[in-house]
Amino acid sequence: MLTGSQIRRRFLDFFIQKGHREVHSSSLVPHNDPTLLFTNAGMNQFKDVFLGLEKRDYNRAATSQKCVRAGGKHNDLENVGFTNRHHTFFEMLGNFSFGDYFKKDAIAYAWELITSPQWFAISKDKLYVTIFNGEGGVPRDAEAYDLWLAQGVDKSRIFEAGLKDNFWQMGDTGPCGPCSEIHYDVGPVASDCGHQDCAFGCECGRYVEIWNLVFMQFDRDPSGKLNPLPKPSIDTGMGLERITAVLQGVISNYETDLFVPLIKRAAELTGADLQKETRKEAQAKSAASLRVIADHSRAATFLISDGVLPSNEGRGYVLRKIIRRAITHGRLLGQTKPFLHEMVFTVRDLMQDAYPELKDTVANVSKTVRIEETRFANTLEIGLSKLETLLSDGRLSGDEAFKLYDTFGMPLDFMQDAARDRGLVFDQAGFEAAMEAQRTRARASWKGAARQTANPAYQQLPKSEFEGYRQTRSENSEVLAIIKDGRGAQELKPGEEGEVILDHTPFYAESGGQVGDRGTLYSDELNAVVAEVTGTYYPVQGVRAQQVIAKQPIRVGNKVDAVVDTSIRQATMRNHTATHLLHAGLREILGKHVKQAGSLVAPNHLRFDFSHFTAVEDQELQDIEDLINKEVLRNQRVEVIENVPIDTAINQYHAMALFGEKYGDKVRVIRIGDFSTELCGGTHTGATGEIGLIKILKEGSVSSGVRRVEAITGEGSLQHFRKDHQLENVVAGLAAREASVSPAEALKLELDKKDAEIKRLARELDQARMKQASSSTANISENVKDVNGVKVLAHRVDNLERSQMRTLVDQLRDKIGSGVVVLGSASNGNVSLIVGVTKDLTSRIQAGKVIAPVAQKVGGKGGGRPDLAEAGGKDPSALDEALGGACDVVRDLLP
Repeated sequence: MLTGSQIRRRFLDFFIQKGHREVHSSSLVPHNDPTLLFTNAGMNQFKDVFLGLEKRDYNRAATSQKCVRAGGKHNDLENVGFTNRHHTFFEMLGNFSFGDYFKKDAIAYAWELITSPQWFAISKDKLYVTIFNGEGGVPRDAEAYDLWLAQGVDKSRIFEAGLKDNFWQMGDTGPCGPCSEIHYDVGPVASDCGHQDCAFGCECGRYVEIWNLVFMQFDRDPSGKLNPLPKPSIDTGMGLERITAVLQGVISNYETDLFVPLIKRAAELTGADLQKETRKEAQAKSAASLRVIADHSRAATFLISDGVLPSNEGRGYVLRKIIRRAITHGRLLGQTKPFLHEMVFTVRDLMQDAYPELKDTVANVSKTVRIEETRFANTLEIGLSKLETLLSDGRLSGDEAFKLYDTFGMPLDFMQDAARDRGLVFDQAGFEAAMEAQRTRARASWKGAARQTANPAYQQLPKSEFEGYRQTRSENSEVLAIIKDGRGAQELKPGEEGEVILDHTPFYAESGGQVGDRGTLYSDELNAVVAEVTGTYYPVQGVRAQQVIAKQPIRVGNKVDAVVDTSIRQATMRNHTATHLLHAGLREILGKHVKQAGSLVAPNHLRFDFSHFTAVEDQELQDIEDLINKEVLRNQRVEVIENVPIDTAINQYHAMALFGEKYGDKVRVIRIGDFSTELCGGTHTGATGEIGLIKILKEGSVSSGVRRVEAITGEGSLQHFRKDHQLENVVAGLAAREASVSPAEALKLELDKKDAEIKRLARELDQARMKQASSSTANISENVKDVNGVKVLAHRVDNLERSQMRTLVDQLRDKIGSGVVVLGSASNGNVSLIVGVTKDLTSRIQAGKVIAPVAQKVGGKGGGRPDLAEAGGKDPSALDEALGGACDVVRDLLP
């Protein structure tokens, strides 16, 4: 019996024999594709190839692609663990043709692989195929029908279906076409329809789709019209987990060797023992929970390994839901302590042969999951408290229950049981409506915009020859095309903006975080300025577009001399090489878990985002800065190694592949001694000494688990140190210092001294004000008025703090024995009021009722206890009048 790993390998080997290039799985984070939350199909990494936006040096490929379907439009999360074949993480085996072979070979290859005794040897009697029946104005796929017959498939085993099941499209527009599915008959044992002899088409689980062959032969335009593609292509997908279940003779994917070791480990960590469960219902629930943990541990491990971190939005939010769902099912099995982080190592052991990167990332992944487990335990406690409050109030709406489920991870069945124990009817309909609303929001938030096929103005152009690694001036460059307002043009007039495509160019196009070059296009004859180049980018892969402002007429076919602004290029190069040193320095000081999460390399500064759990300490930043500047002072040669096979670069040179970047089969390696080795297509200095000096400016948070460092080099560092020197001169005039004390320390000591002096003077001023206020009340009894037998004292004491006014109120209440004290203070344009009522009168007069009308007169409001109330106001000019009316307020309140 073949293992899952052997099946994966055998699939790839089959297509290698058929002339296909084996392409390693791309990241679960789609590169530069806002339409996708996660990579969810094998064709995602080839999307630009199918759209004509990218060209590769092969036209046949085979992959085993890691995929996740757990959020946005493609969301299998709620079904995972409760069905035989739903997963969050899965592997998609696929073969692809980019304008090479089409239906005939695709069908022949598929049938040979799955039925040949040399390969998968599946009995033909167990197989069914489907074709597109013709619907919605699209003709029936008669060609596929005939090709299946030619393979020896009996007519009785060929079925036809419509647009829903047998027509595929990338989006509302773009490549699309009919598809053929291959299904396997698991047998009556897998049927849950109650009929032992149900026929193909029954949705009872007996007939399993194992392979989908997509025939991309149309391009749907915005009007909905289907235009034949000039080079039809093939995109196929076979779930590794499903084909493994078929070949290992089991009904459920979870019974294959891809999952059994994970389920056993989950049982060990949670203490679950299915053999001890006597009730079938309990046994089924426990088994489902173990499947959830097994599946989700795979998804979490691979997502974090690919740079996704738990957060409250986007991809990080889905990852957090996956982790918390697994933890919740662990709790349902009785495990309340952290356990999921241990599952990460089992995933590594099971998958590291196919995905060797797991060996390097496992420690960081486990730590990330461990932190999330601790955080979730605290969140769950809050959720339990909220649930108890709601149940105590005799209410638990569907919306409220869903919030507890979604935000605090409260298990649905736990809430249902808790409501039943309190005699409440659980609002299942409301809960499901809230869940559906959330799914709709998720789908909408990641709907994105369907990517269009390449602009015809660019699509047919040959690749621009890039000469910028060797030189910053290209002479006699021909203008191949001009784009104005998104359309091809023959000419740009003076003052007009557009894009110019040259046959050979020194201008670096923006990519890999490095900004595009700027410069000038000169007339090759008169050496006059033809256009100013304000930027350079890739409209399609391989074609460099210079963004220009014309100074003279420029036409298609003209010859120009293209010249890069060398001062901007050199400054950018310094920052790019410094970014490589910074990346290596961060990993050396903070740990190997540090991974790039984004970057910007501009001429005036660099910005580097990286994965890390906490803020970087000042001492750590200093250590990093010291380390990378030592590399600068060593003046180490920056070695550029061109056209290195990707496997050689990763395995032999141990080059770092950067987050979110796509790499071809041949790559460019930038090596700086034994300190840094990265895959990079950017421009760099010849040696580290050309950087000058790297100065880290600041470090901060970008999002949960992602930090950002900003730095400068070269002339930017010089300007920064000049400013620091100017500040040092200012400090020298403010604070005398010893030679052993730095200017910063001297300034801090001086500021601390001044701060202490200010605090001392403030205390003395407060004491003086309080003393003055107290002395002003020495003969206060003369100001006490009798209101229907109640003593009332209203007094103004400006520039006192609230705490001082409270103290004074207490003193005055003691002094008059029984009565009401109203104090007002004006300071800095604001009014403070306080009312104190002696305890014996609070049953007749409450301080809050007294202060409200008084505060209203100074444009404020307030409140408090029966014996003490406070208020604020904004009109000091009305304070005397307000205090003067205090007696009338008390009089109105007395019975």
